[in-house]
Amino acid sequence: MNSYFNFVLTTTICICLGVARGQDVDWPHYLGSKERNLYSSLQQITRENVSKLKVAWTYDTGNRAEYQANNLIVNGVLYTPTATRAVIALDAATGAEIWKWDPANEPTGPGSPRQRGLVYWQNETGEEQRLFTAVNGYLFAIDPKTGATIRSFGEKGSINLGSGLNTPGVIYKNMMILGGLGGKGVLRAFDVLTGEQRWIFHFIPRPGEVGYDTWPQGSHETASGLMPWCGQSLDEKRGIVYAATKTAEPDFYGGDRHGSNLFANSIVALNAATGERIWHFQIVHHDLLDKDLPCAPVLLTVTHEGKQVDAVAQGTKHGLLFVFDRVTGEPLWPIEERPVPASDLIGEQAWPTQPFPTKPLPLMRQTYTEEDASNISAATQQMTLDRIRAAPNFGPFPAPSLKETVMFPGFDGGMEWGGGAADPDGIYYVNVNEMPWLLQMIETRHADGTELGLGEKDYMLYCGVCHGLDLKGNLELKFPSLLEIDKRKTRAEIDQMTRQGRGRMPSYDSMPEEKRNAILDYVLSKSEPPSETSAVPKDTKQAVRDTKDSKPTYAFGGFRRWLDDEGYPAIKPPWGTLNAVDLNSGELKWKVVLGEYPELTERGIPPTGTENYGGPLATAGGLIFIGATADETFRAFDKQTGELLWKSSLPFGGNASPSTYMVGGKQYVVISAGGGKSGRRLGGTLVAFALSE
Repeated sequence: MNSYFNFVLTTTICICLGVARGQDVDWPHYLGSKERNLYSSLQQITRENVSKLKVAWTYDTGNRAEYQANNLIVNGVLYTPTATRAVIALDAATGAEIWKWDPANEPTGPGSPRQRGLVYWQNETGEEQRLFTAVNGYLFAIDPKTGATIRSFGEKGSINLGSGLNTPGVIYKNMMILGGLGGKGVLRAFDVLTGEQRWIFHFIPRPGEVGYDTWPQGSHETASGLMPWCGQSLDEKRGIVYAATKTAEPDFYGGDRHGSNLFANSIVALNAATGERIWHFQIVHHDLLDKDLPCAPVLLTVTHEGKQVDAVAQGTKHGLLFVFDRVTGEPLWPIEERPVPASDLIGEQAWPTQPFPTKPLPLMRQTYTEEDASNISAATQQMTLDRIRAAPNFGPFPAPSLKETVMFPGFDGGMEWGGGAADPDGIYYVNVNEMPWLLQMIETRHADGTELGLGEKDYMLYCGVCHGLDLKGNLELKFPSLLEIDKRKTRAEIDQMTRQGRGRMPSYDSMPEEKRNAILDYVLSKSEPPSETSAVPKDTKQAVRDTKDSKPTYAFGGFRRWLDDEGYPAIKPPWGTLNAVDLNSGELKWKVVLGEYPELTERGIPPTGTENYGGPLATAGGLIFIGATADETFRAFDKQTGELLWKSSLPFGGNASPSTYMVGGKQYVVISAGGGKSGRRLGGTLVAFALSE
């Protein structure tokens, strides 16, 4: 606590000397503003002097995990959420620690990584402030001055959300509006003082509501998914909140959810005061390919057909950018429904068309042809040619099949959760992945023709995607093995995890109890035979045996990046790009390669770009700052031309969106460097840059 009082004393002295408050510029919201536009009006760092940018300070959080925080800076204090869900306050000018809030001291205990930000609130007079953070499905209120839990909020300082949260909500008046991970899709508003729920919007429509007829009857009682996990944006003046939603579950088989499935894969505009729907647009109908909208909608103003239009731009995993009038929901350019492949899975009814904007044009390739075979080496080129001929790509919407296909655009974008930046000139900046993956469904039957038992079948549908059909997990994607889980967790602990969700695992609290218990029985049976009381009854197993009259069911065969023998993406570069799109005209302004593999450059191969996670930052100084790449480098580009002006090595991959702020008249740019993506080293270091003296 002494460090806090020392900080207050130092700040007071600075104010008396006239060097602090008048020259401070905050970064008080996730992604910079409630418009989520990753833009700053600061211009001390410019095209002309960015080459003088040096490390100003670093701070090691002590964690080694995916550290993806976009940090808040308010009144000269930087607030960061770590990979264990601790919250740390630092002197934003020096990186000196002021206080640390540790969830280990709360009933929830430490949480899982991939927390991307915090929410800061203060009342109209500025006399009362709060920070909000989420741990294991609970939302906590913290005093920003001291780091103490505010016990008057909710139940002794927290409220139970019933679902995970990795992306922070947005404040409207005295309400926090947020989504979450897992469970039935909802957007909720909570009172920032009491934690009381003020309103709720159900993305799976109830009888009589718009969209109810796009689902099988009664789906509102059993369906799940649709959680708007990637964050929300707010038009504060008009009181409109914009949410981008997830796929309905299961992600890859829709035989039990025929219809277009509103409001899955949709951008939805709601009255921020009441939660009432204003307008919506569904970007993927009846999604079968995990094309959840990956990033928060970005609000900006453009000149369209000679008039100023307040717009909202929504990026997608398949590299398309949809732009709407944010008030009416009308697209700025026509959107066409184009035919896509039909499904050959029995019982599936893939939607016959999908929306494609006529402007802007796609920001990445939409098909993988033989011309896209890798050219890294002769051997790699032949290998990719052989594979694409055996498992051809069918564009961005291949219908899932028992036959393997190359999935391109891939499951991780196109655009990803880092989102895009937008400046006042109506230019939108975004980084894009061009990574091929492999897609294949499996029929959920045993070799003898008998259908799988209830628990095994539902495990494959709901859990096998991440943990593997063999329960061995996925080391590359960091999904843990479930083999012998009974030696690490009790059944009660596993039960609680499946109800509340944890990390990337959604909450399955809305799943029928019988189904959830059957899955637990199956998983635990892999460690030891289930007890007589917990095993699925023999007559139940017999009842689901396959017959000639029953239709087959299917499960996703698992996430598999398609890499060549050297571990690089099995496609001709570029593998990652940074793009500037003029949304006044809908035209691409520039596109540049983002990232490189030095070992390939040394072989004489031009920079290829890399897989990238974390968004760009645009400034009035004419710059775009971005980490994101697999080469553990932070870069600055010329906003007008895309020219690379500066770069600096990071201790770990900067898989986070950077922040910028001014303290004591000096502009800083800070990024969380935690790595872990693209098979890179894990860390947990904050790195702040400023101009050298």
